[in-house]
Amino acid sequence: MHHHGYLWIGPKQRYDDEALRRPPPTHPPPDGSRPDLVLRHREVKAEFPVVDLPPLETAYWLVKPEKLVRGTWEECKEAADWLGERLGEYAVRFDSHSGRDRGRLAMLVESAAAQLDQGRDVSHGCYLERPTFLSLALVCCSPNRSLPALPCPVVGP
Repeated sequence: MHHHGYLWIGPKQRYDDEALRRPPPTHPPPDGSRPDLVLRHREVKAEFPVVDLPPLETAYWLVKPEKLVRGTWEECKEAADWLGERLGEYAVRFDSHSGRDRGRLAMLVESAAAQLDQGRDVSHGCYLERPTFLSLALVCCSPNRSLPALPCPVVGP
């Protein structure tokens, strides 16, 4: 098993577009459905796999393009350290003063390493200066515990 890191930063309003953050239903709207529903289903089906927005379910990062992977690690600690580096990098911009606490950030990194070691994905999000939102994720791959059928997004050498 290995781990992929993902980072998204952008307007909170865009982050809140949940339709593009969840996989489309497996079946299209039934015949006779309102045209706007049919159109929205087509849009989500086409956009979900390629849009850079963080998926609602962390494992679905694995269906996104390889170019969105910010790093890949075999060791849980190395992946968690990447998370800690990103949190430290953005901490000065955190909207909450308590979120900048070094002890709290260290606990998040330790917790991330432990979760990854158990095969669990890790996801953190926080406001930077409003209305900007930061989303960080570490996803277990090959296989992912919650969605084992998802393939690794990184093409081998």
